[in-house]
This record gives sequence, structure tokens and C-alpha cells, in this order.
Amino acid sequence: MRKLRVGLAQINTTVGDLEGNVAKVLDYVERAREMGVDIVSFPELTVTGYPPEDLLLRPSFVRDNRQALEAVVNGCGGITAVVGFVDLDGGIYNAAAVIHDGRLADVYHKQKLPNYGVFDEVRYFRPGDSYPVYTVAGVSVGVNVCEDIWYPGDPTQAQARAGAQVIININGSPYHAGKRDLRQEMLATRARDYGVFLCYANQVGGQDELVFDGGSMVLGPDGGLVAQAAMFEEELLVCDLSIGEAKEAKRPRRVRGVALSDEPFVSDKPPVEPRVATPLEREAEVYAALVTGTRDYLRKTGFQKVVIALSGGIDSSLVAAVAVDAIGKENVVGVSMPSRYSSEGSIKDAQEFSQRQGIKLMIIPIEPAHSAYLEMLEPVFAGTEPGASEENIQARIRGNIVMALSNKFGWLVLTTGNKSEMATGYATLYGDMAGGFAVIKDVPKTLVYRLARYRNTWREGPVIPETVIEKPPSAELKPGQFDQDSLPPYEELDAVLEAYVEDDKSVEEIAAMGHDRDLVVRVIQMVNRNEYKRRQSPPGVKITPRAFGRDRRLPIANRYKGF
Repeated sequence: MRKLRVGLAQINTTVGDLEGNVAKVLDYVERAREMGVDIVSFPELTVTGYPPEDLLLRPSFVRDNRQALEAVVNGCGGITAVVGFVDLDGGIYNAAAVIHDGRLADVYHKQKLPNYGVFDEVRYFRPGDSYPVYTVAGVSVGVNVCEDIWYPGDPTQAQARAGAQVIININGSPYHAGKRDLRQEMLATRARDYGVFLCYANQVGGQDELVFDGGSMVLGPDGGLVAQAAMFEEELLVCDLSIGEAKEAKRPRRVRGVALSDEPFVSDKPPVEPRVATPLEREAEVYAALVTGTRDYLRKTGFQKVVIALSGGIDSSLVAAVAVDAIGKENVVGVSMPSRYSSEGSIKDAQEFSQRQGIKLMIIPIEPAHSAYLEMLEPVFAGTEPGASEENIQARIRGNIVMALSNKFGWLVLTTGNKSEMATGYATLYGDMAGGFAVIKDVPKTLVYRLARYRNTWREGPVIPETVIEKPPSAELKPGQFDQDSLPPYEELDAVLEAYVEDDKSVEEIAAMGHDRDLVVRVIQMVNRNEYKRRQSPPGVKITPRAFGRDRRLPIANRYKGF
């Protein structure tokens, strides 16, 4: 029986920060070395950050990434490391560098290139064509990358048949709600099917719209969970694997063996206990994703402070709570912009929320600008009935104000629209859609309420006033206005939207689920005709399986009616 000590370095990289990414890798290599780790693995495309997108089309970027890898190699004496990078060999490859004792021992090229959802790797990479198995401290170890493990068969199957007792799979696997359970179930199946220890190293942190949740894990040959890292936190997960007798090797075609070491570098290792982090409940998981995505978007783009239009409603309150948890109350500014139609209760709710959170609140009434707009447009609008145009003027004045504050003080505007509104077009272009980052653009309204209630359970007590949660939602752009004057009840609306947007169900299929057919048609028509609005919205955190923009890409000019 041999012992192999593995380390999974769940780190937060930044796209294009080659020097910073390398420094972080070397820091974690040193930690792993101090703990007597035999082989430490890092996420997919560690050196470049993930996903680098069209930076990959720049030859200088690929060359610089290869040069940065050399610094990693030089810092890996006395340990074996698996590090993601971009390899250049006739074309470019999504690759894993296998580094042993300060030398680049081998390179593995990713076989399966995802080309769906948020992924478009076929645009950039060539697929690899060989399945290496490495001998590390006398143990046979297969290495592959992300998508290679998601489907049965090669390369994992070929590596296992060639005698691999451990498979290390490095990942940049983006988050959506519930994905952790899906991953674990898939990985347990692979481990059982091929009788191997499966070490799944995932990255953590936000990159534009994407959030990576970590949750790196080790599963035994029986599919049981041996160790698991926390979600949304950087961590070095270390555990010992008890390896039995070597498996009979059949050496399938395209498998090559690479001998690195028969014995560990360090025989007297400090003791470690395998860690199994407690999974987060659904609302806690989503809330952590929003905080992580917001914090990293600001940090990685260089913004220090944010400004939020605080209406006293549930959406802006949740966005502000996320912002405070992401970057601290001293870096969050609220602005209340009451109009002639704003209720006294909403103004008080914005003030109470700001006091509870300890953030600065500016009050800038919009009545002077509103009156001036109406007076200026009166000759043109004469003889017409007041409607959405007059209502939206107020939203656009507010958008102008928050952008002026952003321009003046360098604050990033966080918009407050949710997925239900973005889907149906219940938002104003150049008004409440104006801003730099849309924190909850992928959060359905019903989930907004659940997240607000979840946040209020934290130890310091409720931060979102109960009056905010309980009152009927309203844009307050005309007297007595409520969201459900224009939209179906959110419970029904969100169910229809999920079926259509995320599950691609037809009108008849959705109606068969128990929804009124006319309502379904109406909702789908709203979704379809507002594609042009969504194209102009700022990026925001992806938390559902199919987010607008990154996942769901439909033509704006589109006459297909077969929904």
C-alpha cells in the first residue's frame, strides 16, 4: 500500500495578469511543499487566467504566457505540479504543464473542447490526441482537463486501462445554482466506472459575468467523497490517498507512459486530516456567488467605490446589501431620487436601509428636471395621452444623475434590474438600465425575495427592512402603479420564463404544465421583442444555467414564430 499526498490549489486568477497569476501559483507551490505534497494541481489555464477569450488570438499573449510558465517551472523544485497554460505547437492548445522537480517533464493537451453555453473553445484551440500516464512517487497518475472528464470514455477510460490509479482533472468550471451536486454525481460515476481516485481541481472567483465556485474535491474508487474544498474561497485542499497494488495495464492506443519518480521527495510528512467542507444551502450559495462576482468585477477592473439608486424597493436593497458585503460599507454610496410619484414609505425605507447598513445616502429630488422635461416636450406631445414615454422620462433622469456621479467621482454604477424584468423588457433603456455592472440581472424576482430573507438571517440581524420585503413592488412612475399592472404575478411569470428561456419549451409544452395559454404567449412575446434591450444592458453575475448574453444568444432581427 502506497500513500500519495495530493494538493488541489483552488485559486482566484485574473485574466491577463500573467505576473500576478505566476506569483500566486508559486505561493501555493511553497505551501504544498511545506505540507509534503507529492503532486499539486492548479486550475485550467492558470497562467493566463480563465477564460482569456480573444486574447488568445494575439500571438504576443500566447508567447508571453509560455514565458511566464518558465517562471513557474523554475519555482517547482522538490515537487510535482500540474498547471494550466496555453501551449503553442503548430496551433494553440488548452494545456496542462506537468512539472517535476524544476523541469517541464511533459505537456497534456485537452481533448474535448466545449462549444456550447458560455464556452467557445473550438474558436481558439486544437484538440489533443494522446493520453499520458505519469509515475509520481511510484503511483500511476493520469492528467486531463475539465471537459475531458464530463463524458464517459477516453481520455479517462484509456488512462485507467493503462494503469492509472489516480486521475487529476484541472478545471475552469463556471457556477450556476445547483451545479455542485451535478458535478459530484458525475465525478462519482467516473471514479466508480474506472476504479480510480479522482482529483478535481476547480478555480474560484469572478471573471466578468462568470463566477467560479471552487468546490474542488477528491473521490475514491467507490465514488465516495474523500475531501472537498469550500465554495467561493481560495484554498489548498490536501489529502492522502491510500493506493493499492498497481492495476494491470493494457496500454491502449495513444497512451504513453512518462516516469517521473518512484519515491516521494519527502518521506516524513506532517499529518493532515482530509477536509470535507459543508455544502451551502441554495440561497446562501447564490448570495455568495453574487458577492464574489461583484467583488472580483470591481477589484479586477480597478473600481474602488460604487453608487446605487436606492428606491426603497427590494431589488435596490438587495443589490446594496451585496455591495456592502463585497467591498465594505465605506465604499457604497446610495442615492435616493424622489419624484412627484414617490411614496413617503419608499423614501423612508431607503433611509432606514442606509442607516442599518451604515452607508452614505444622498437625496437628489428629480422634480426640477422632470418638470423641465415635460415643459420642453409639451409642444411635441400635445394632443397625445400620457403614457410610458412620460413615465420613462423619470427613469432616464435618474440614470443621468447616477452616471453624472459616476463620471464626477469615479464610482461604478450598479444597476438593480432582475432577470424577470430583463426578460420581459420591464426596464428603461438609458434609465434604470444605465450603469456598469448588473448584480442581479440573472436573478428571477421570486429568488430576489428569498435572497433578501436569507440575508436578514445573518448574525447582525435584518438589514433589509421588513416593509421593503412586504410591500407590493412598484416602479412608482405614476399614481397607484404596481408591477402586476403590467406583468403576471411573479410566481407564475418566473415559472413560465424558466420553462421558455432555460428549458426551451414551446407554448404548448408550457401550457401543458398548467399555465394559461394566452398568458404564456404574452410572456414569450415580451421576451422575444426585448432582445434589443438586453443587448444594451451591462454585464452581470451568471447564476442560472442559461443567462441572457453569455448563454442565450438570439438574433435581434428575428421573425421566427415557431415558439
